[in-house]
Amino acid sequence: MYPIAEPYQSGLLQVSAIHQIYWEESGNPAGKPVIFLHGGPGAGASPACRGFFNPEKYRIIIIDQRGCGRSLPYACIDDNTTWDLVEDIEKVRRMLQIERWQVFGGSWGSSLALAYAKTYPHRVTELVLRGIFLCRPHEMDWINQQGANRFFPEAWKNYLAPIAVDKQHNLIDAYHELLCHPYTDEASQLNAARAWAQWESNIVHLEPDQAGVDEYDDSYKALAIARIENHYFVHRCWLASEFALLENIQVLADIPMVIVQGRYDMCTPFESAWELKQALPHAKLVVTIAGHSGFEPANQAALVAATDAFANQ
Repeated sequence: MYPIAEPYQSGLLQVSAIHQIYWEESGNPAGKPVIFLHGGPGAGASPACRGFFNPEKYRIIIIDQRGCGRSLPYACIDDNTTWDLVEDIEKVRRMLQIERWQVFGGSWGSSLALAYAKTYPHRVTELVLRGIFLCRPHEMDWINQQGANRFFPEAWKNYLAPIAVDKQHNLIDAYHELLCHPYTDEASQLNAARAWAQWESNIVHLEPDQAGVDEYDDSYKALAIARIENHYFVHRCWLASEFALLENIQVLADIPMVIVQGRYDMCTPFESAWELKQALPHAKLVVTIAGHSGFEPANQAALVAATDAFANQ
């Protein structure tokens, strides 16, 4: 990872009557433009995300998507859909007067990067994707119903705790009642947010990262990722079908692409990265001995190698 440079420009962009999204620029103002798309949905971006890019060669643009991180209003799910976010990315590009840029996204950020690139392929110079998530029901169920729980039963017990036994057959819907319905009291909502976020934090690393789990002892901090992620999952990410991100994927055939995937990723298993590679044979698939997090050493190394390779193109 490269040293973390401070932004030289940042602000809030009004993207709808409700939402303002945080944006920042760091690195070289005359460098190659790249936009970083964080995961979740709802995770927000940290300063560490700048470190995937050589600050002498890249003009690094980072945004917090609607409702999370430094964007306003916090944890808001109104007017918050995949296609709203795609258009927000375009609004940032136009505001910054960038003709074309590299798009870098991990986890949900890979989904959003694909949705954006398919909508605006002529605006994308390269794609760097990590931890591929194609927003299909079985991928959501793997995390939130049946799959990853078999590997982390002790953490799963805590994830089940806020949900009545008779509602555990559909945990995404049951959590939706607690996280998103206006009649849910604040204490129950925050308790559910903490359980949702800590479950996910338990499974994102190849080796346990208790500090990452403990970060969400702060229930208010957990609220954005829990509410927004659940909101997207309940609505199947507003895609026309479960195969929507793979349909007509040939529109990306001329865009250089690197896919980085942890072999032991328990959030977004290897299958989806493999299917994306089969659909786009020109893409370079790098398989790492790692889990899901982009900050694991093997994933860091592969992602930095990808951005370095594209830096002069």
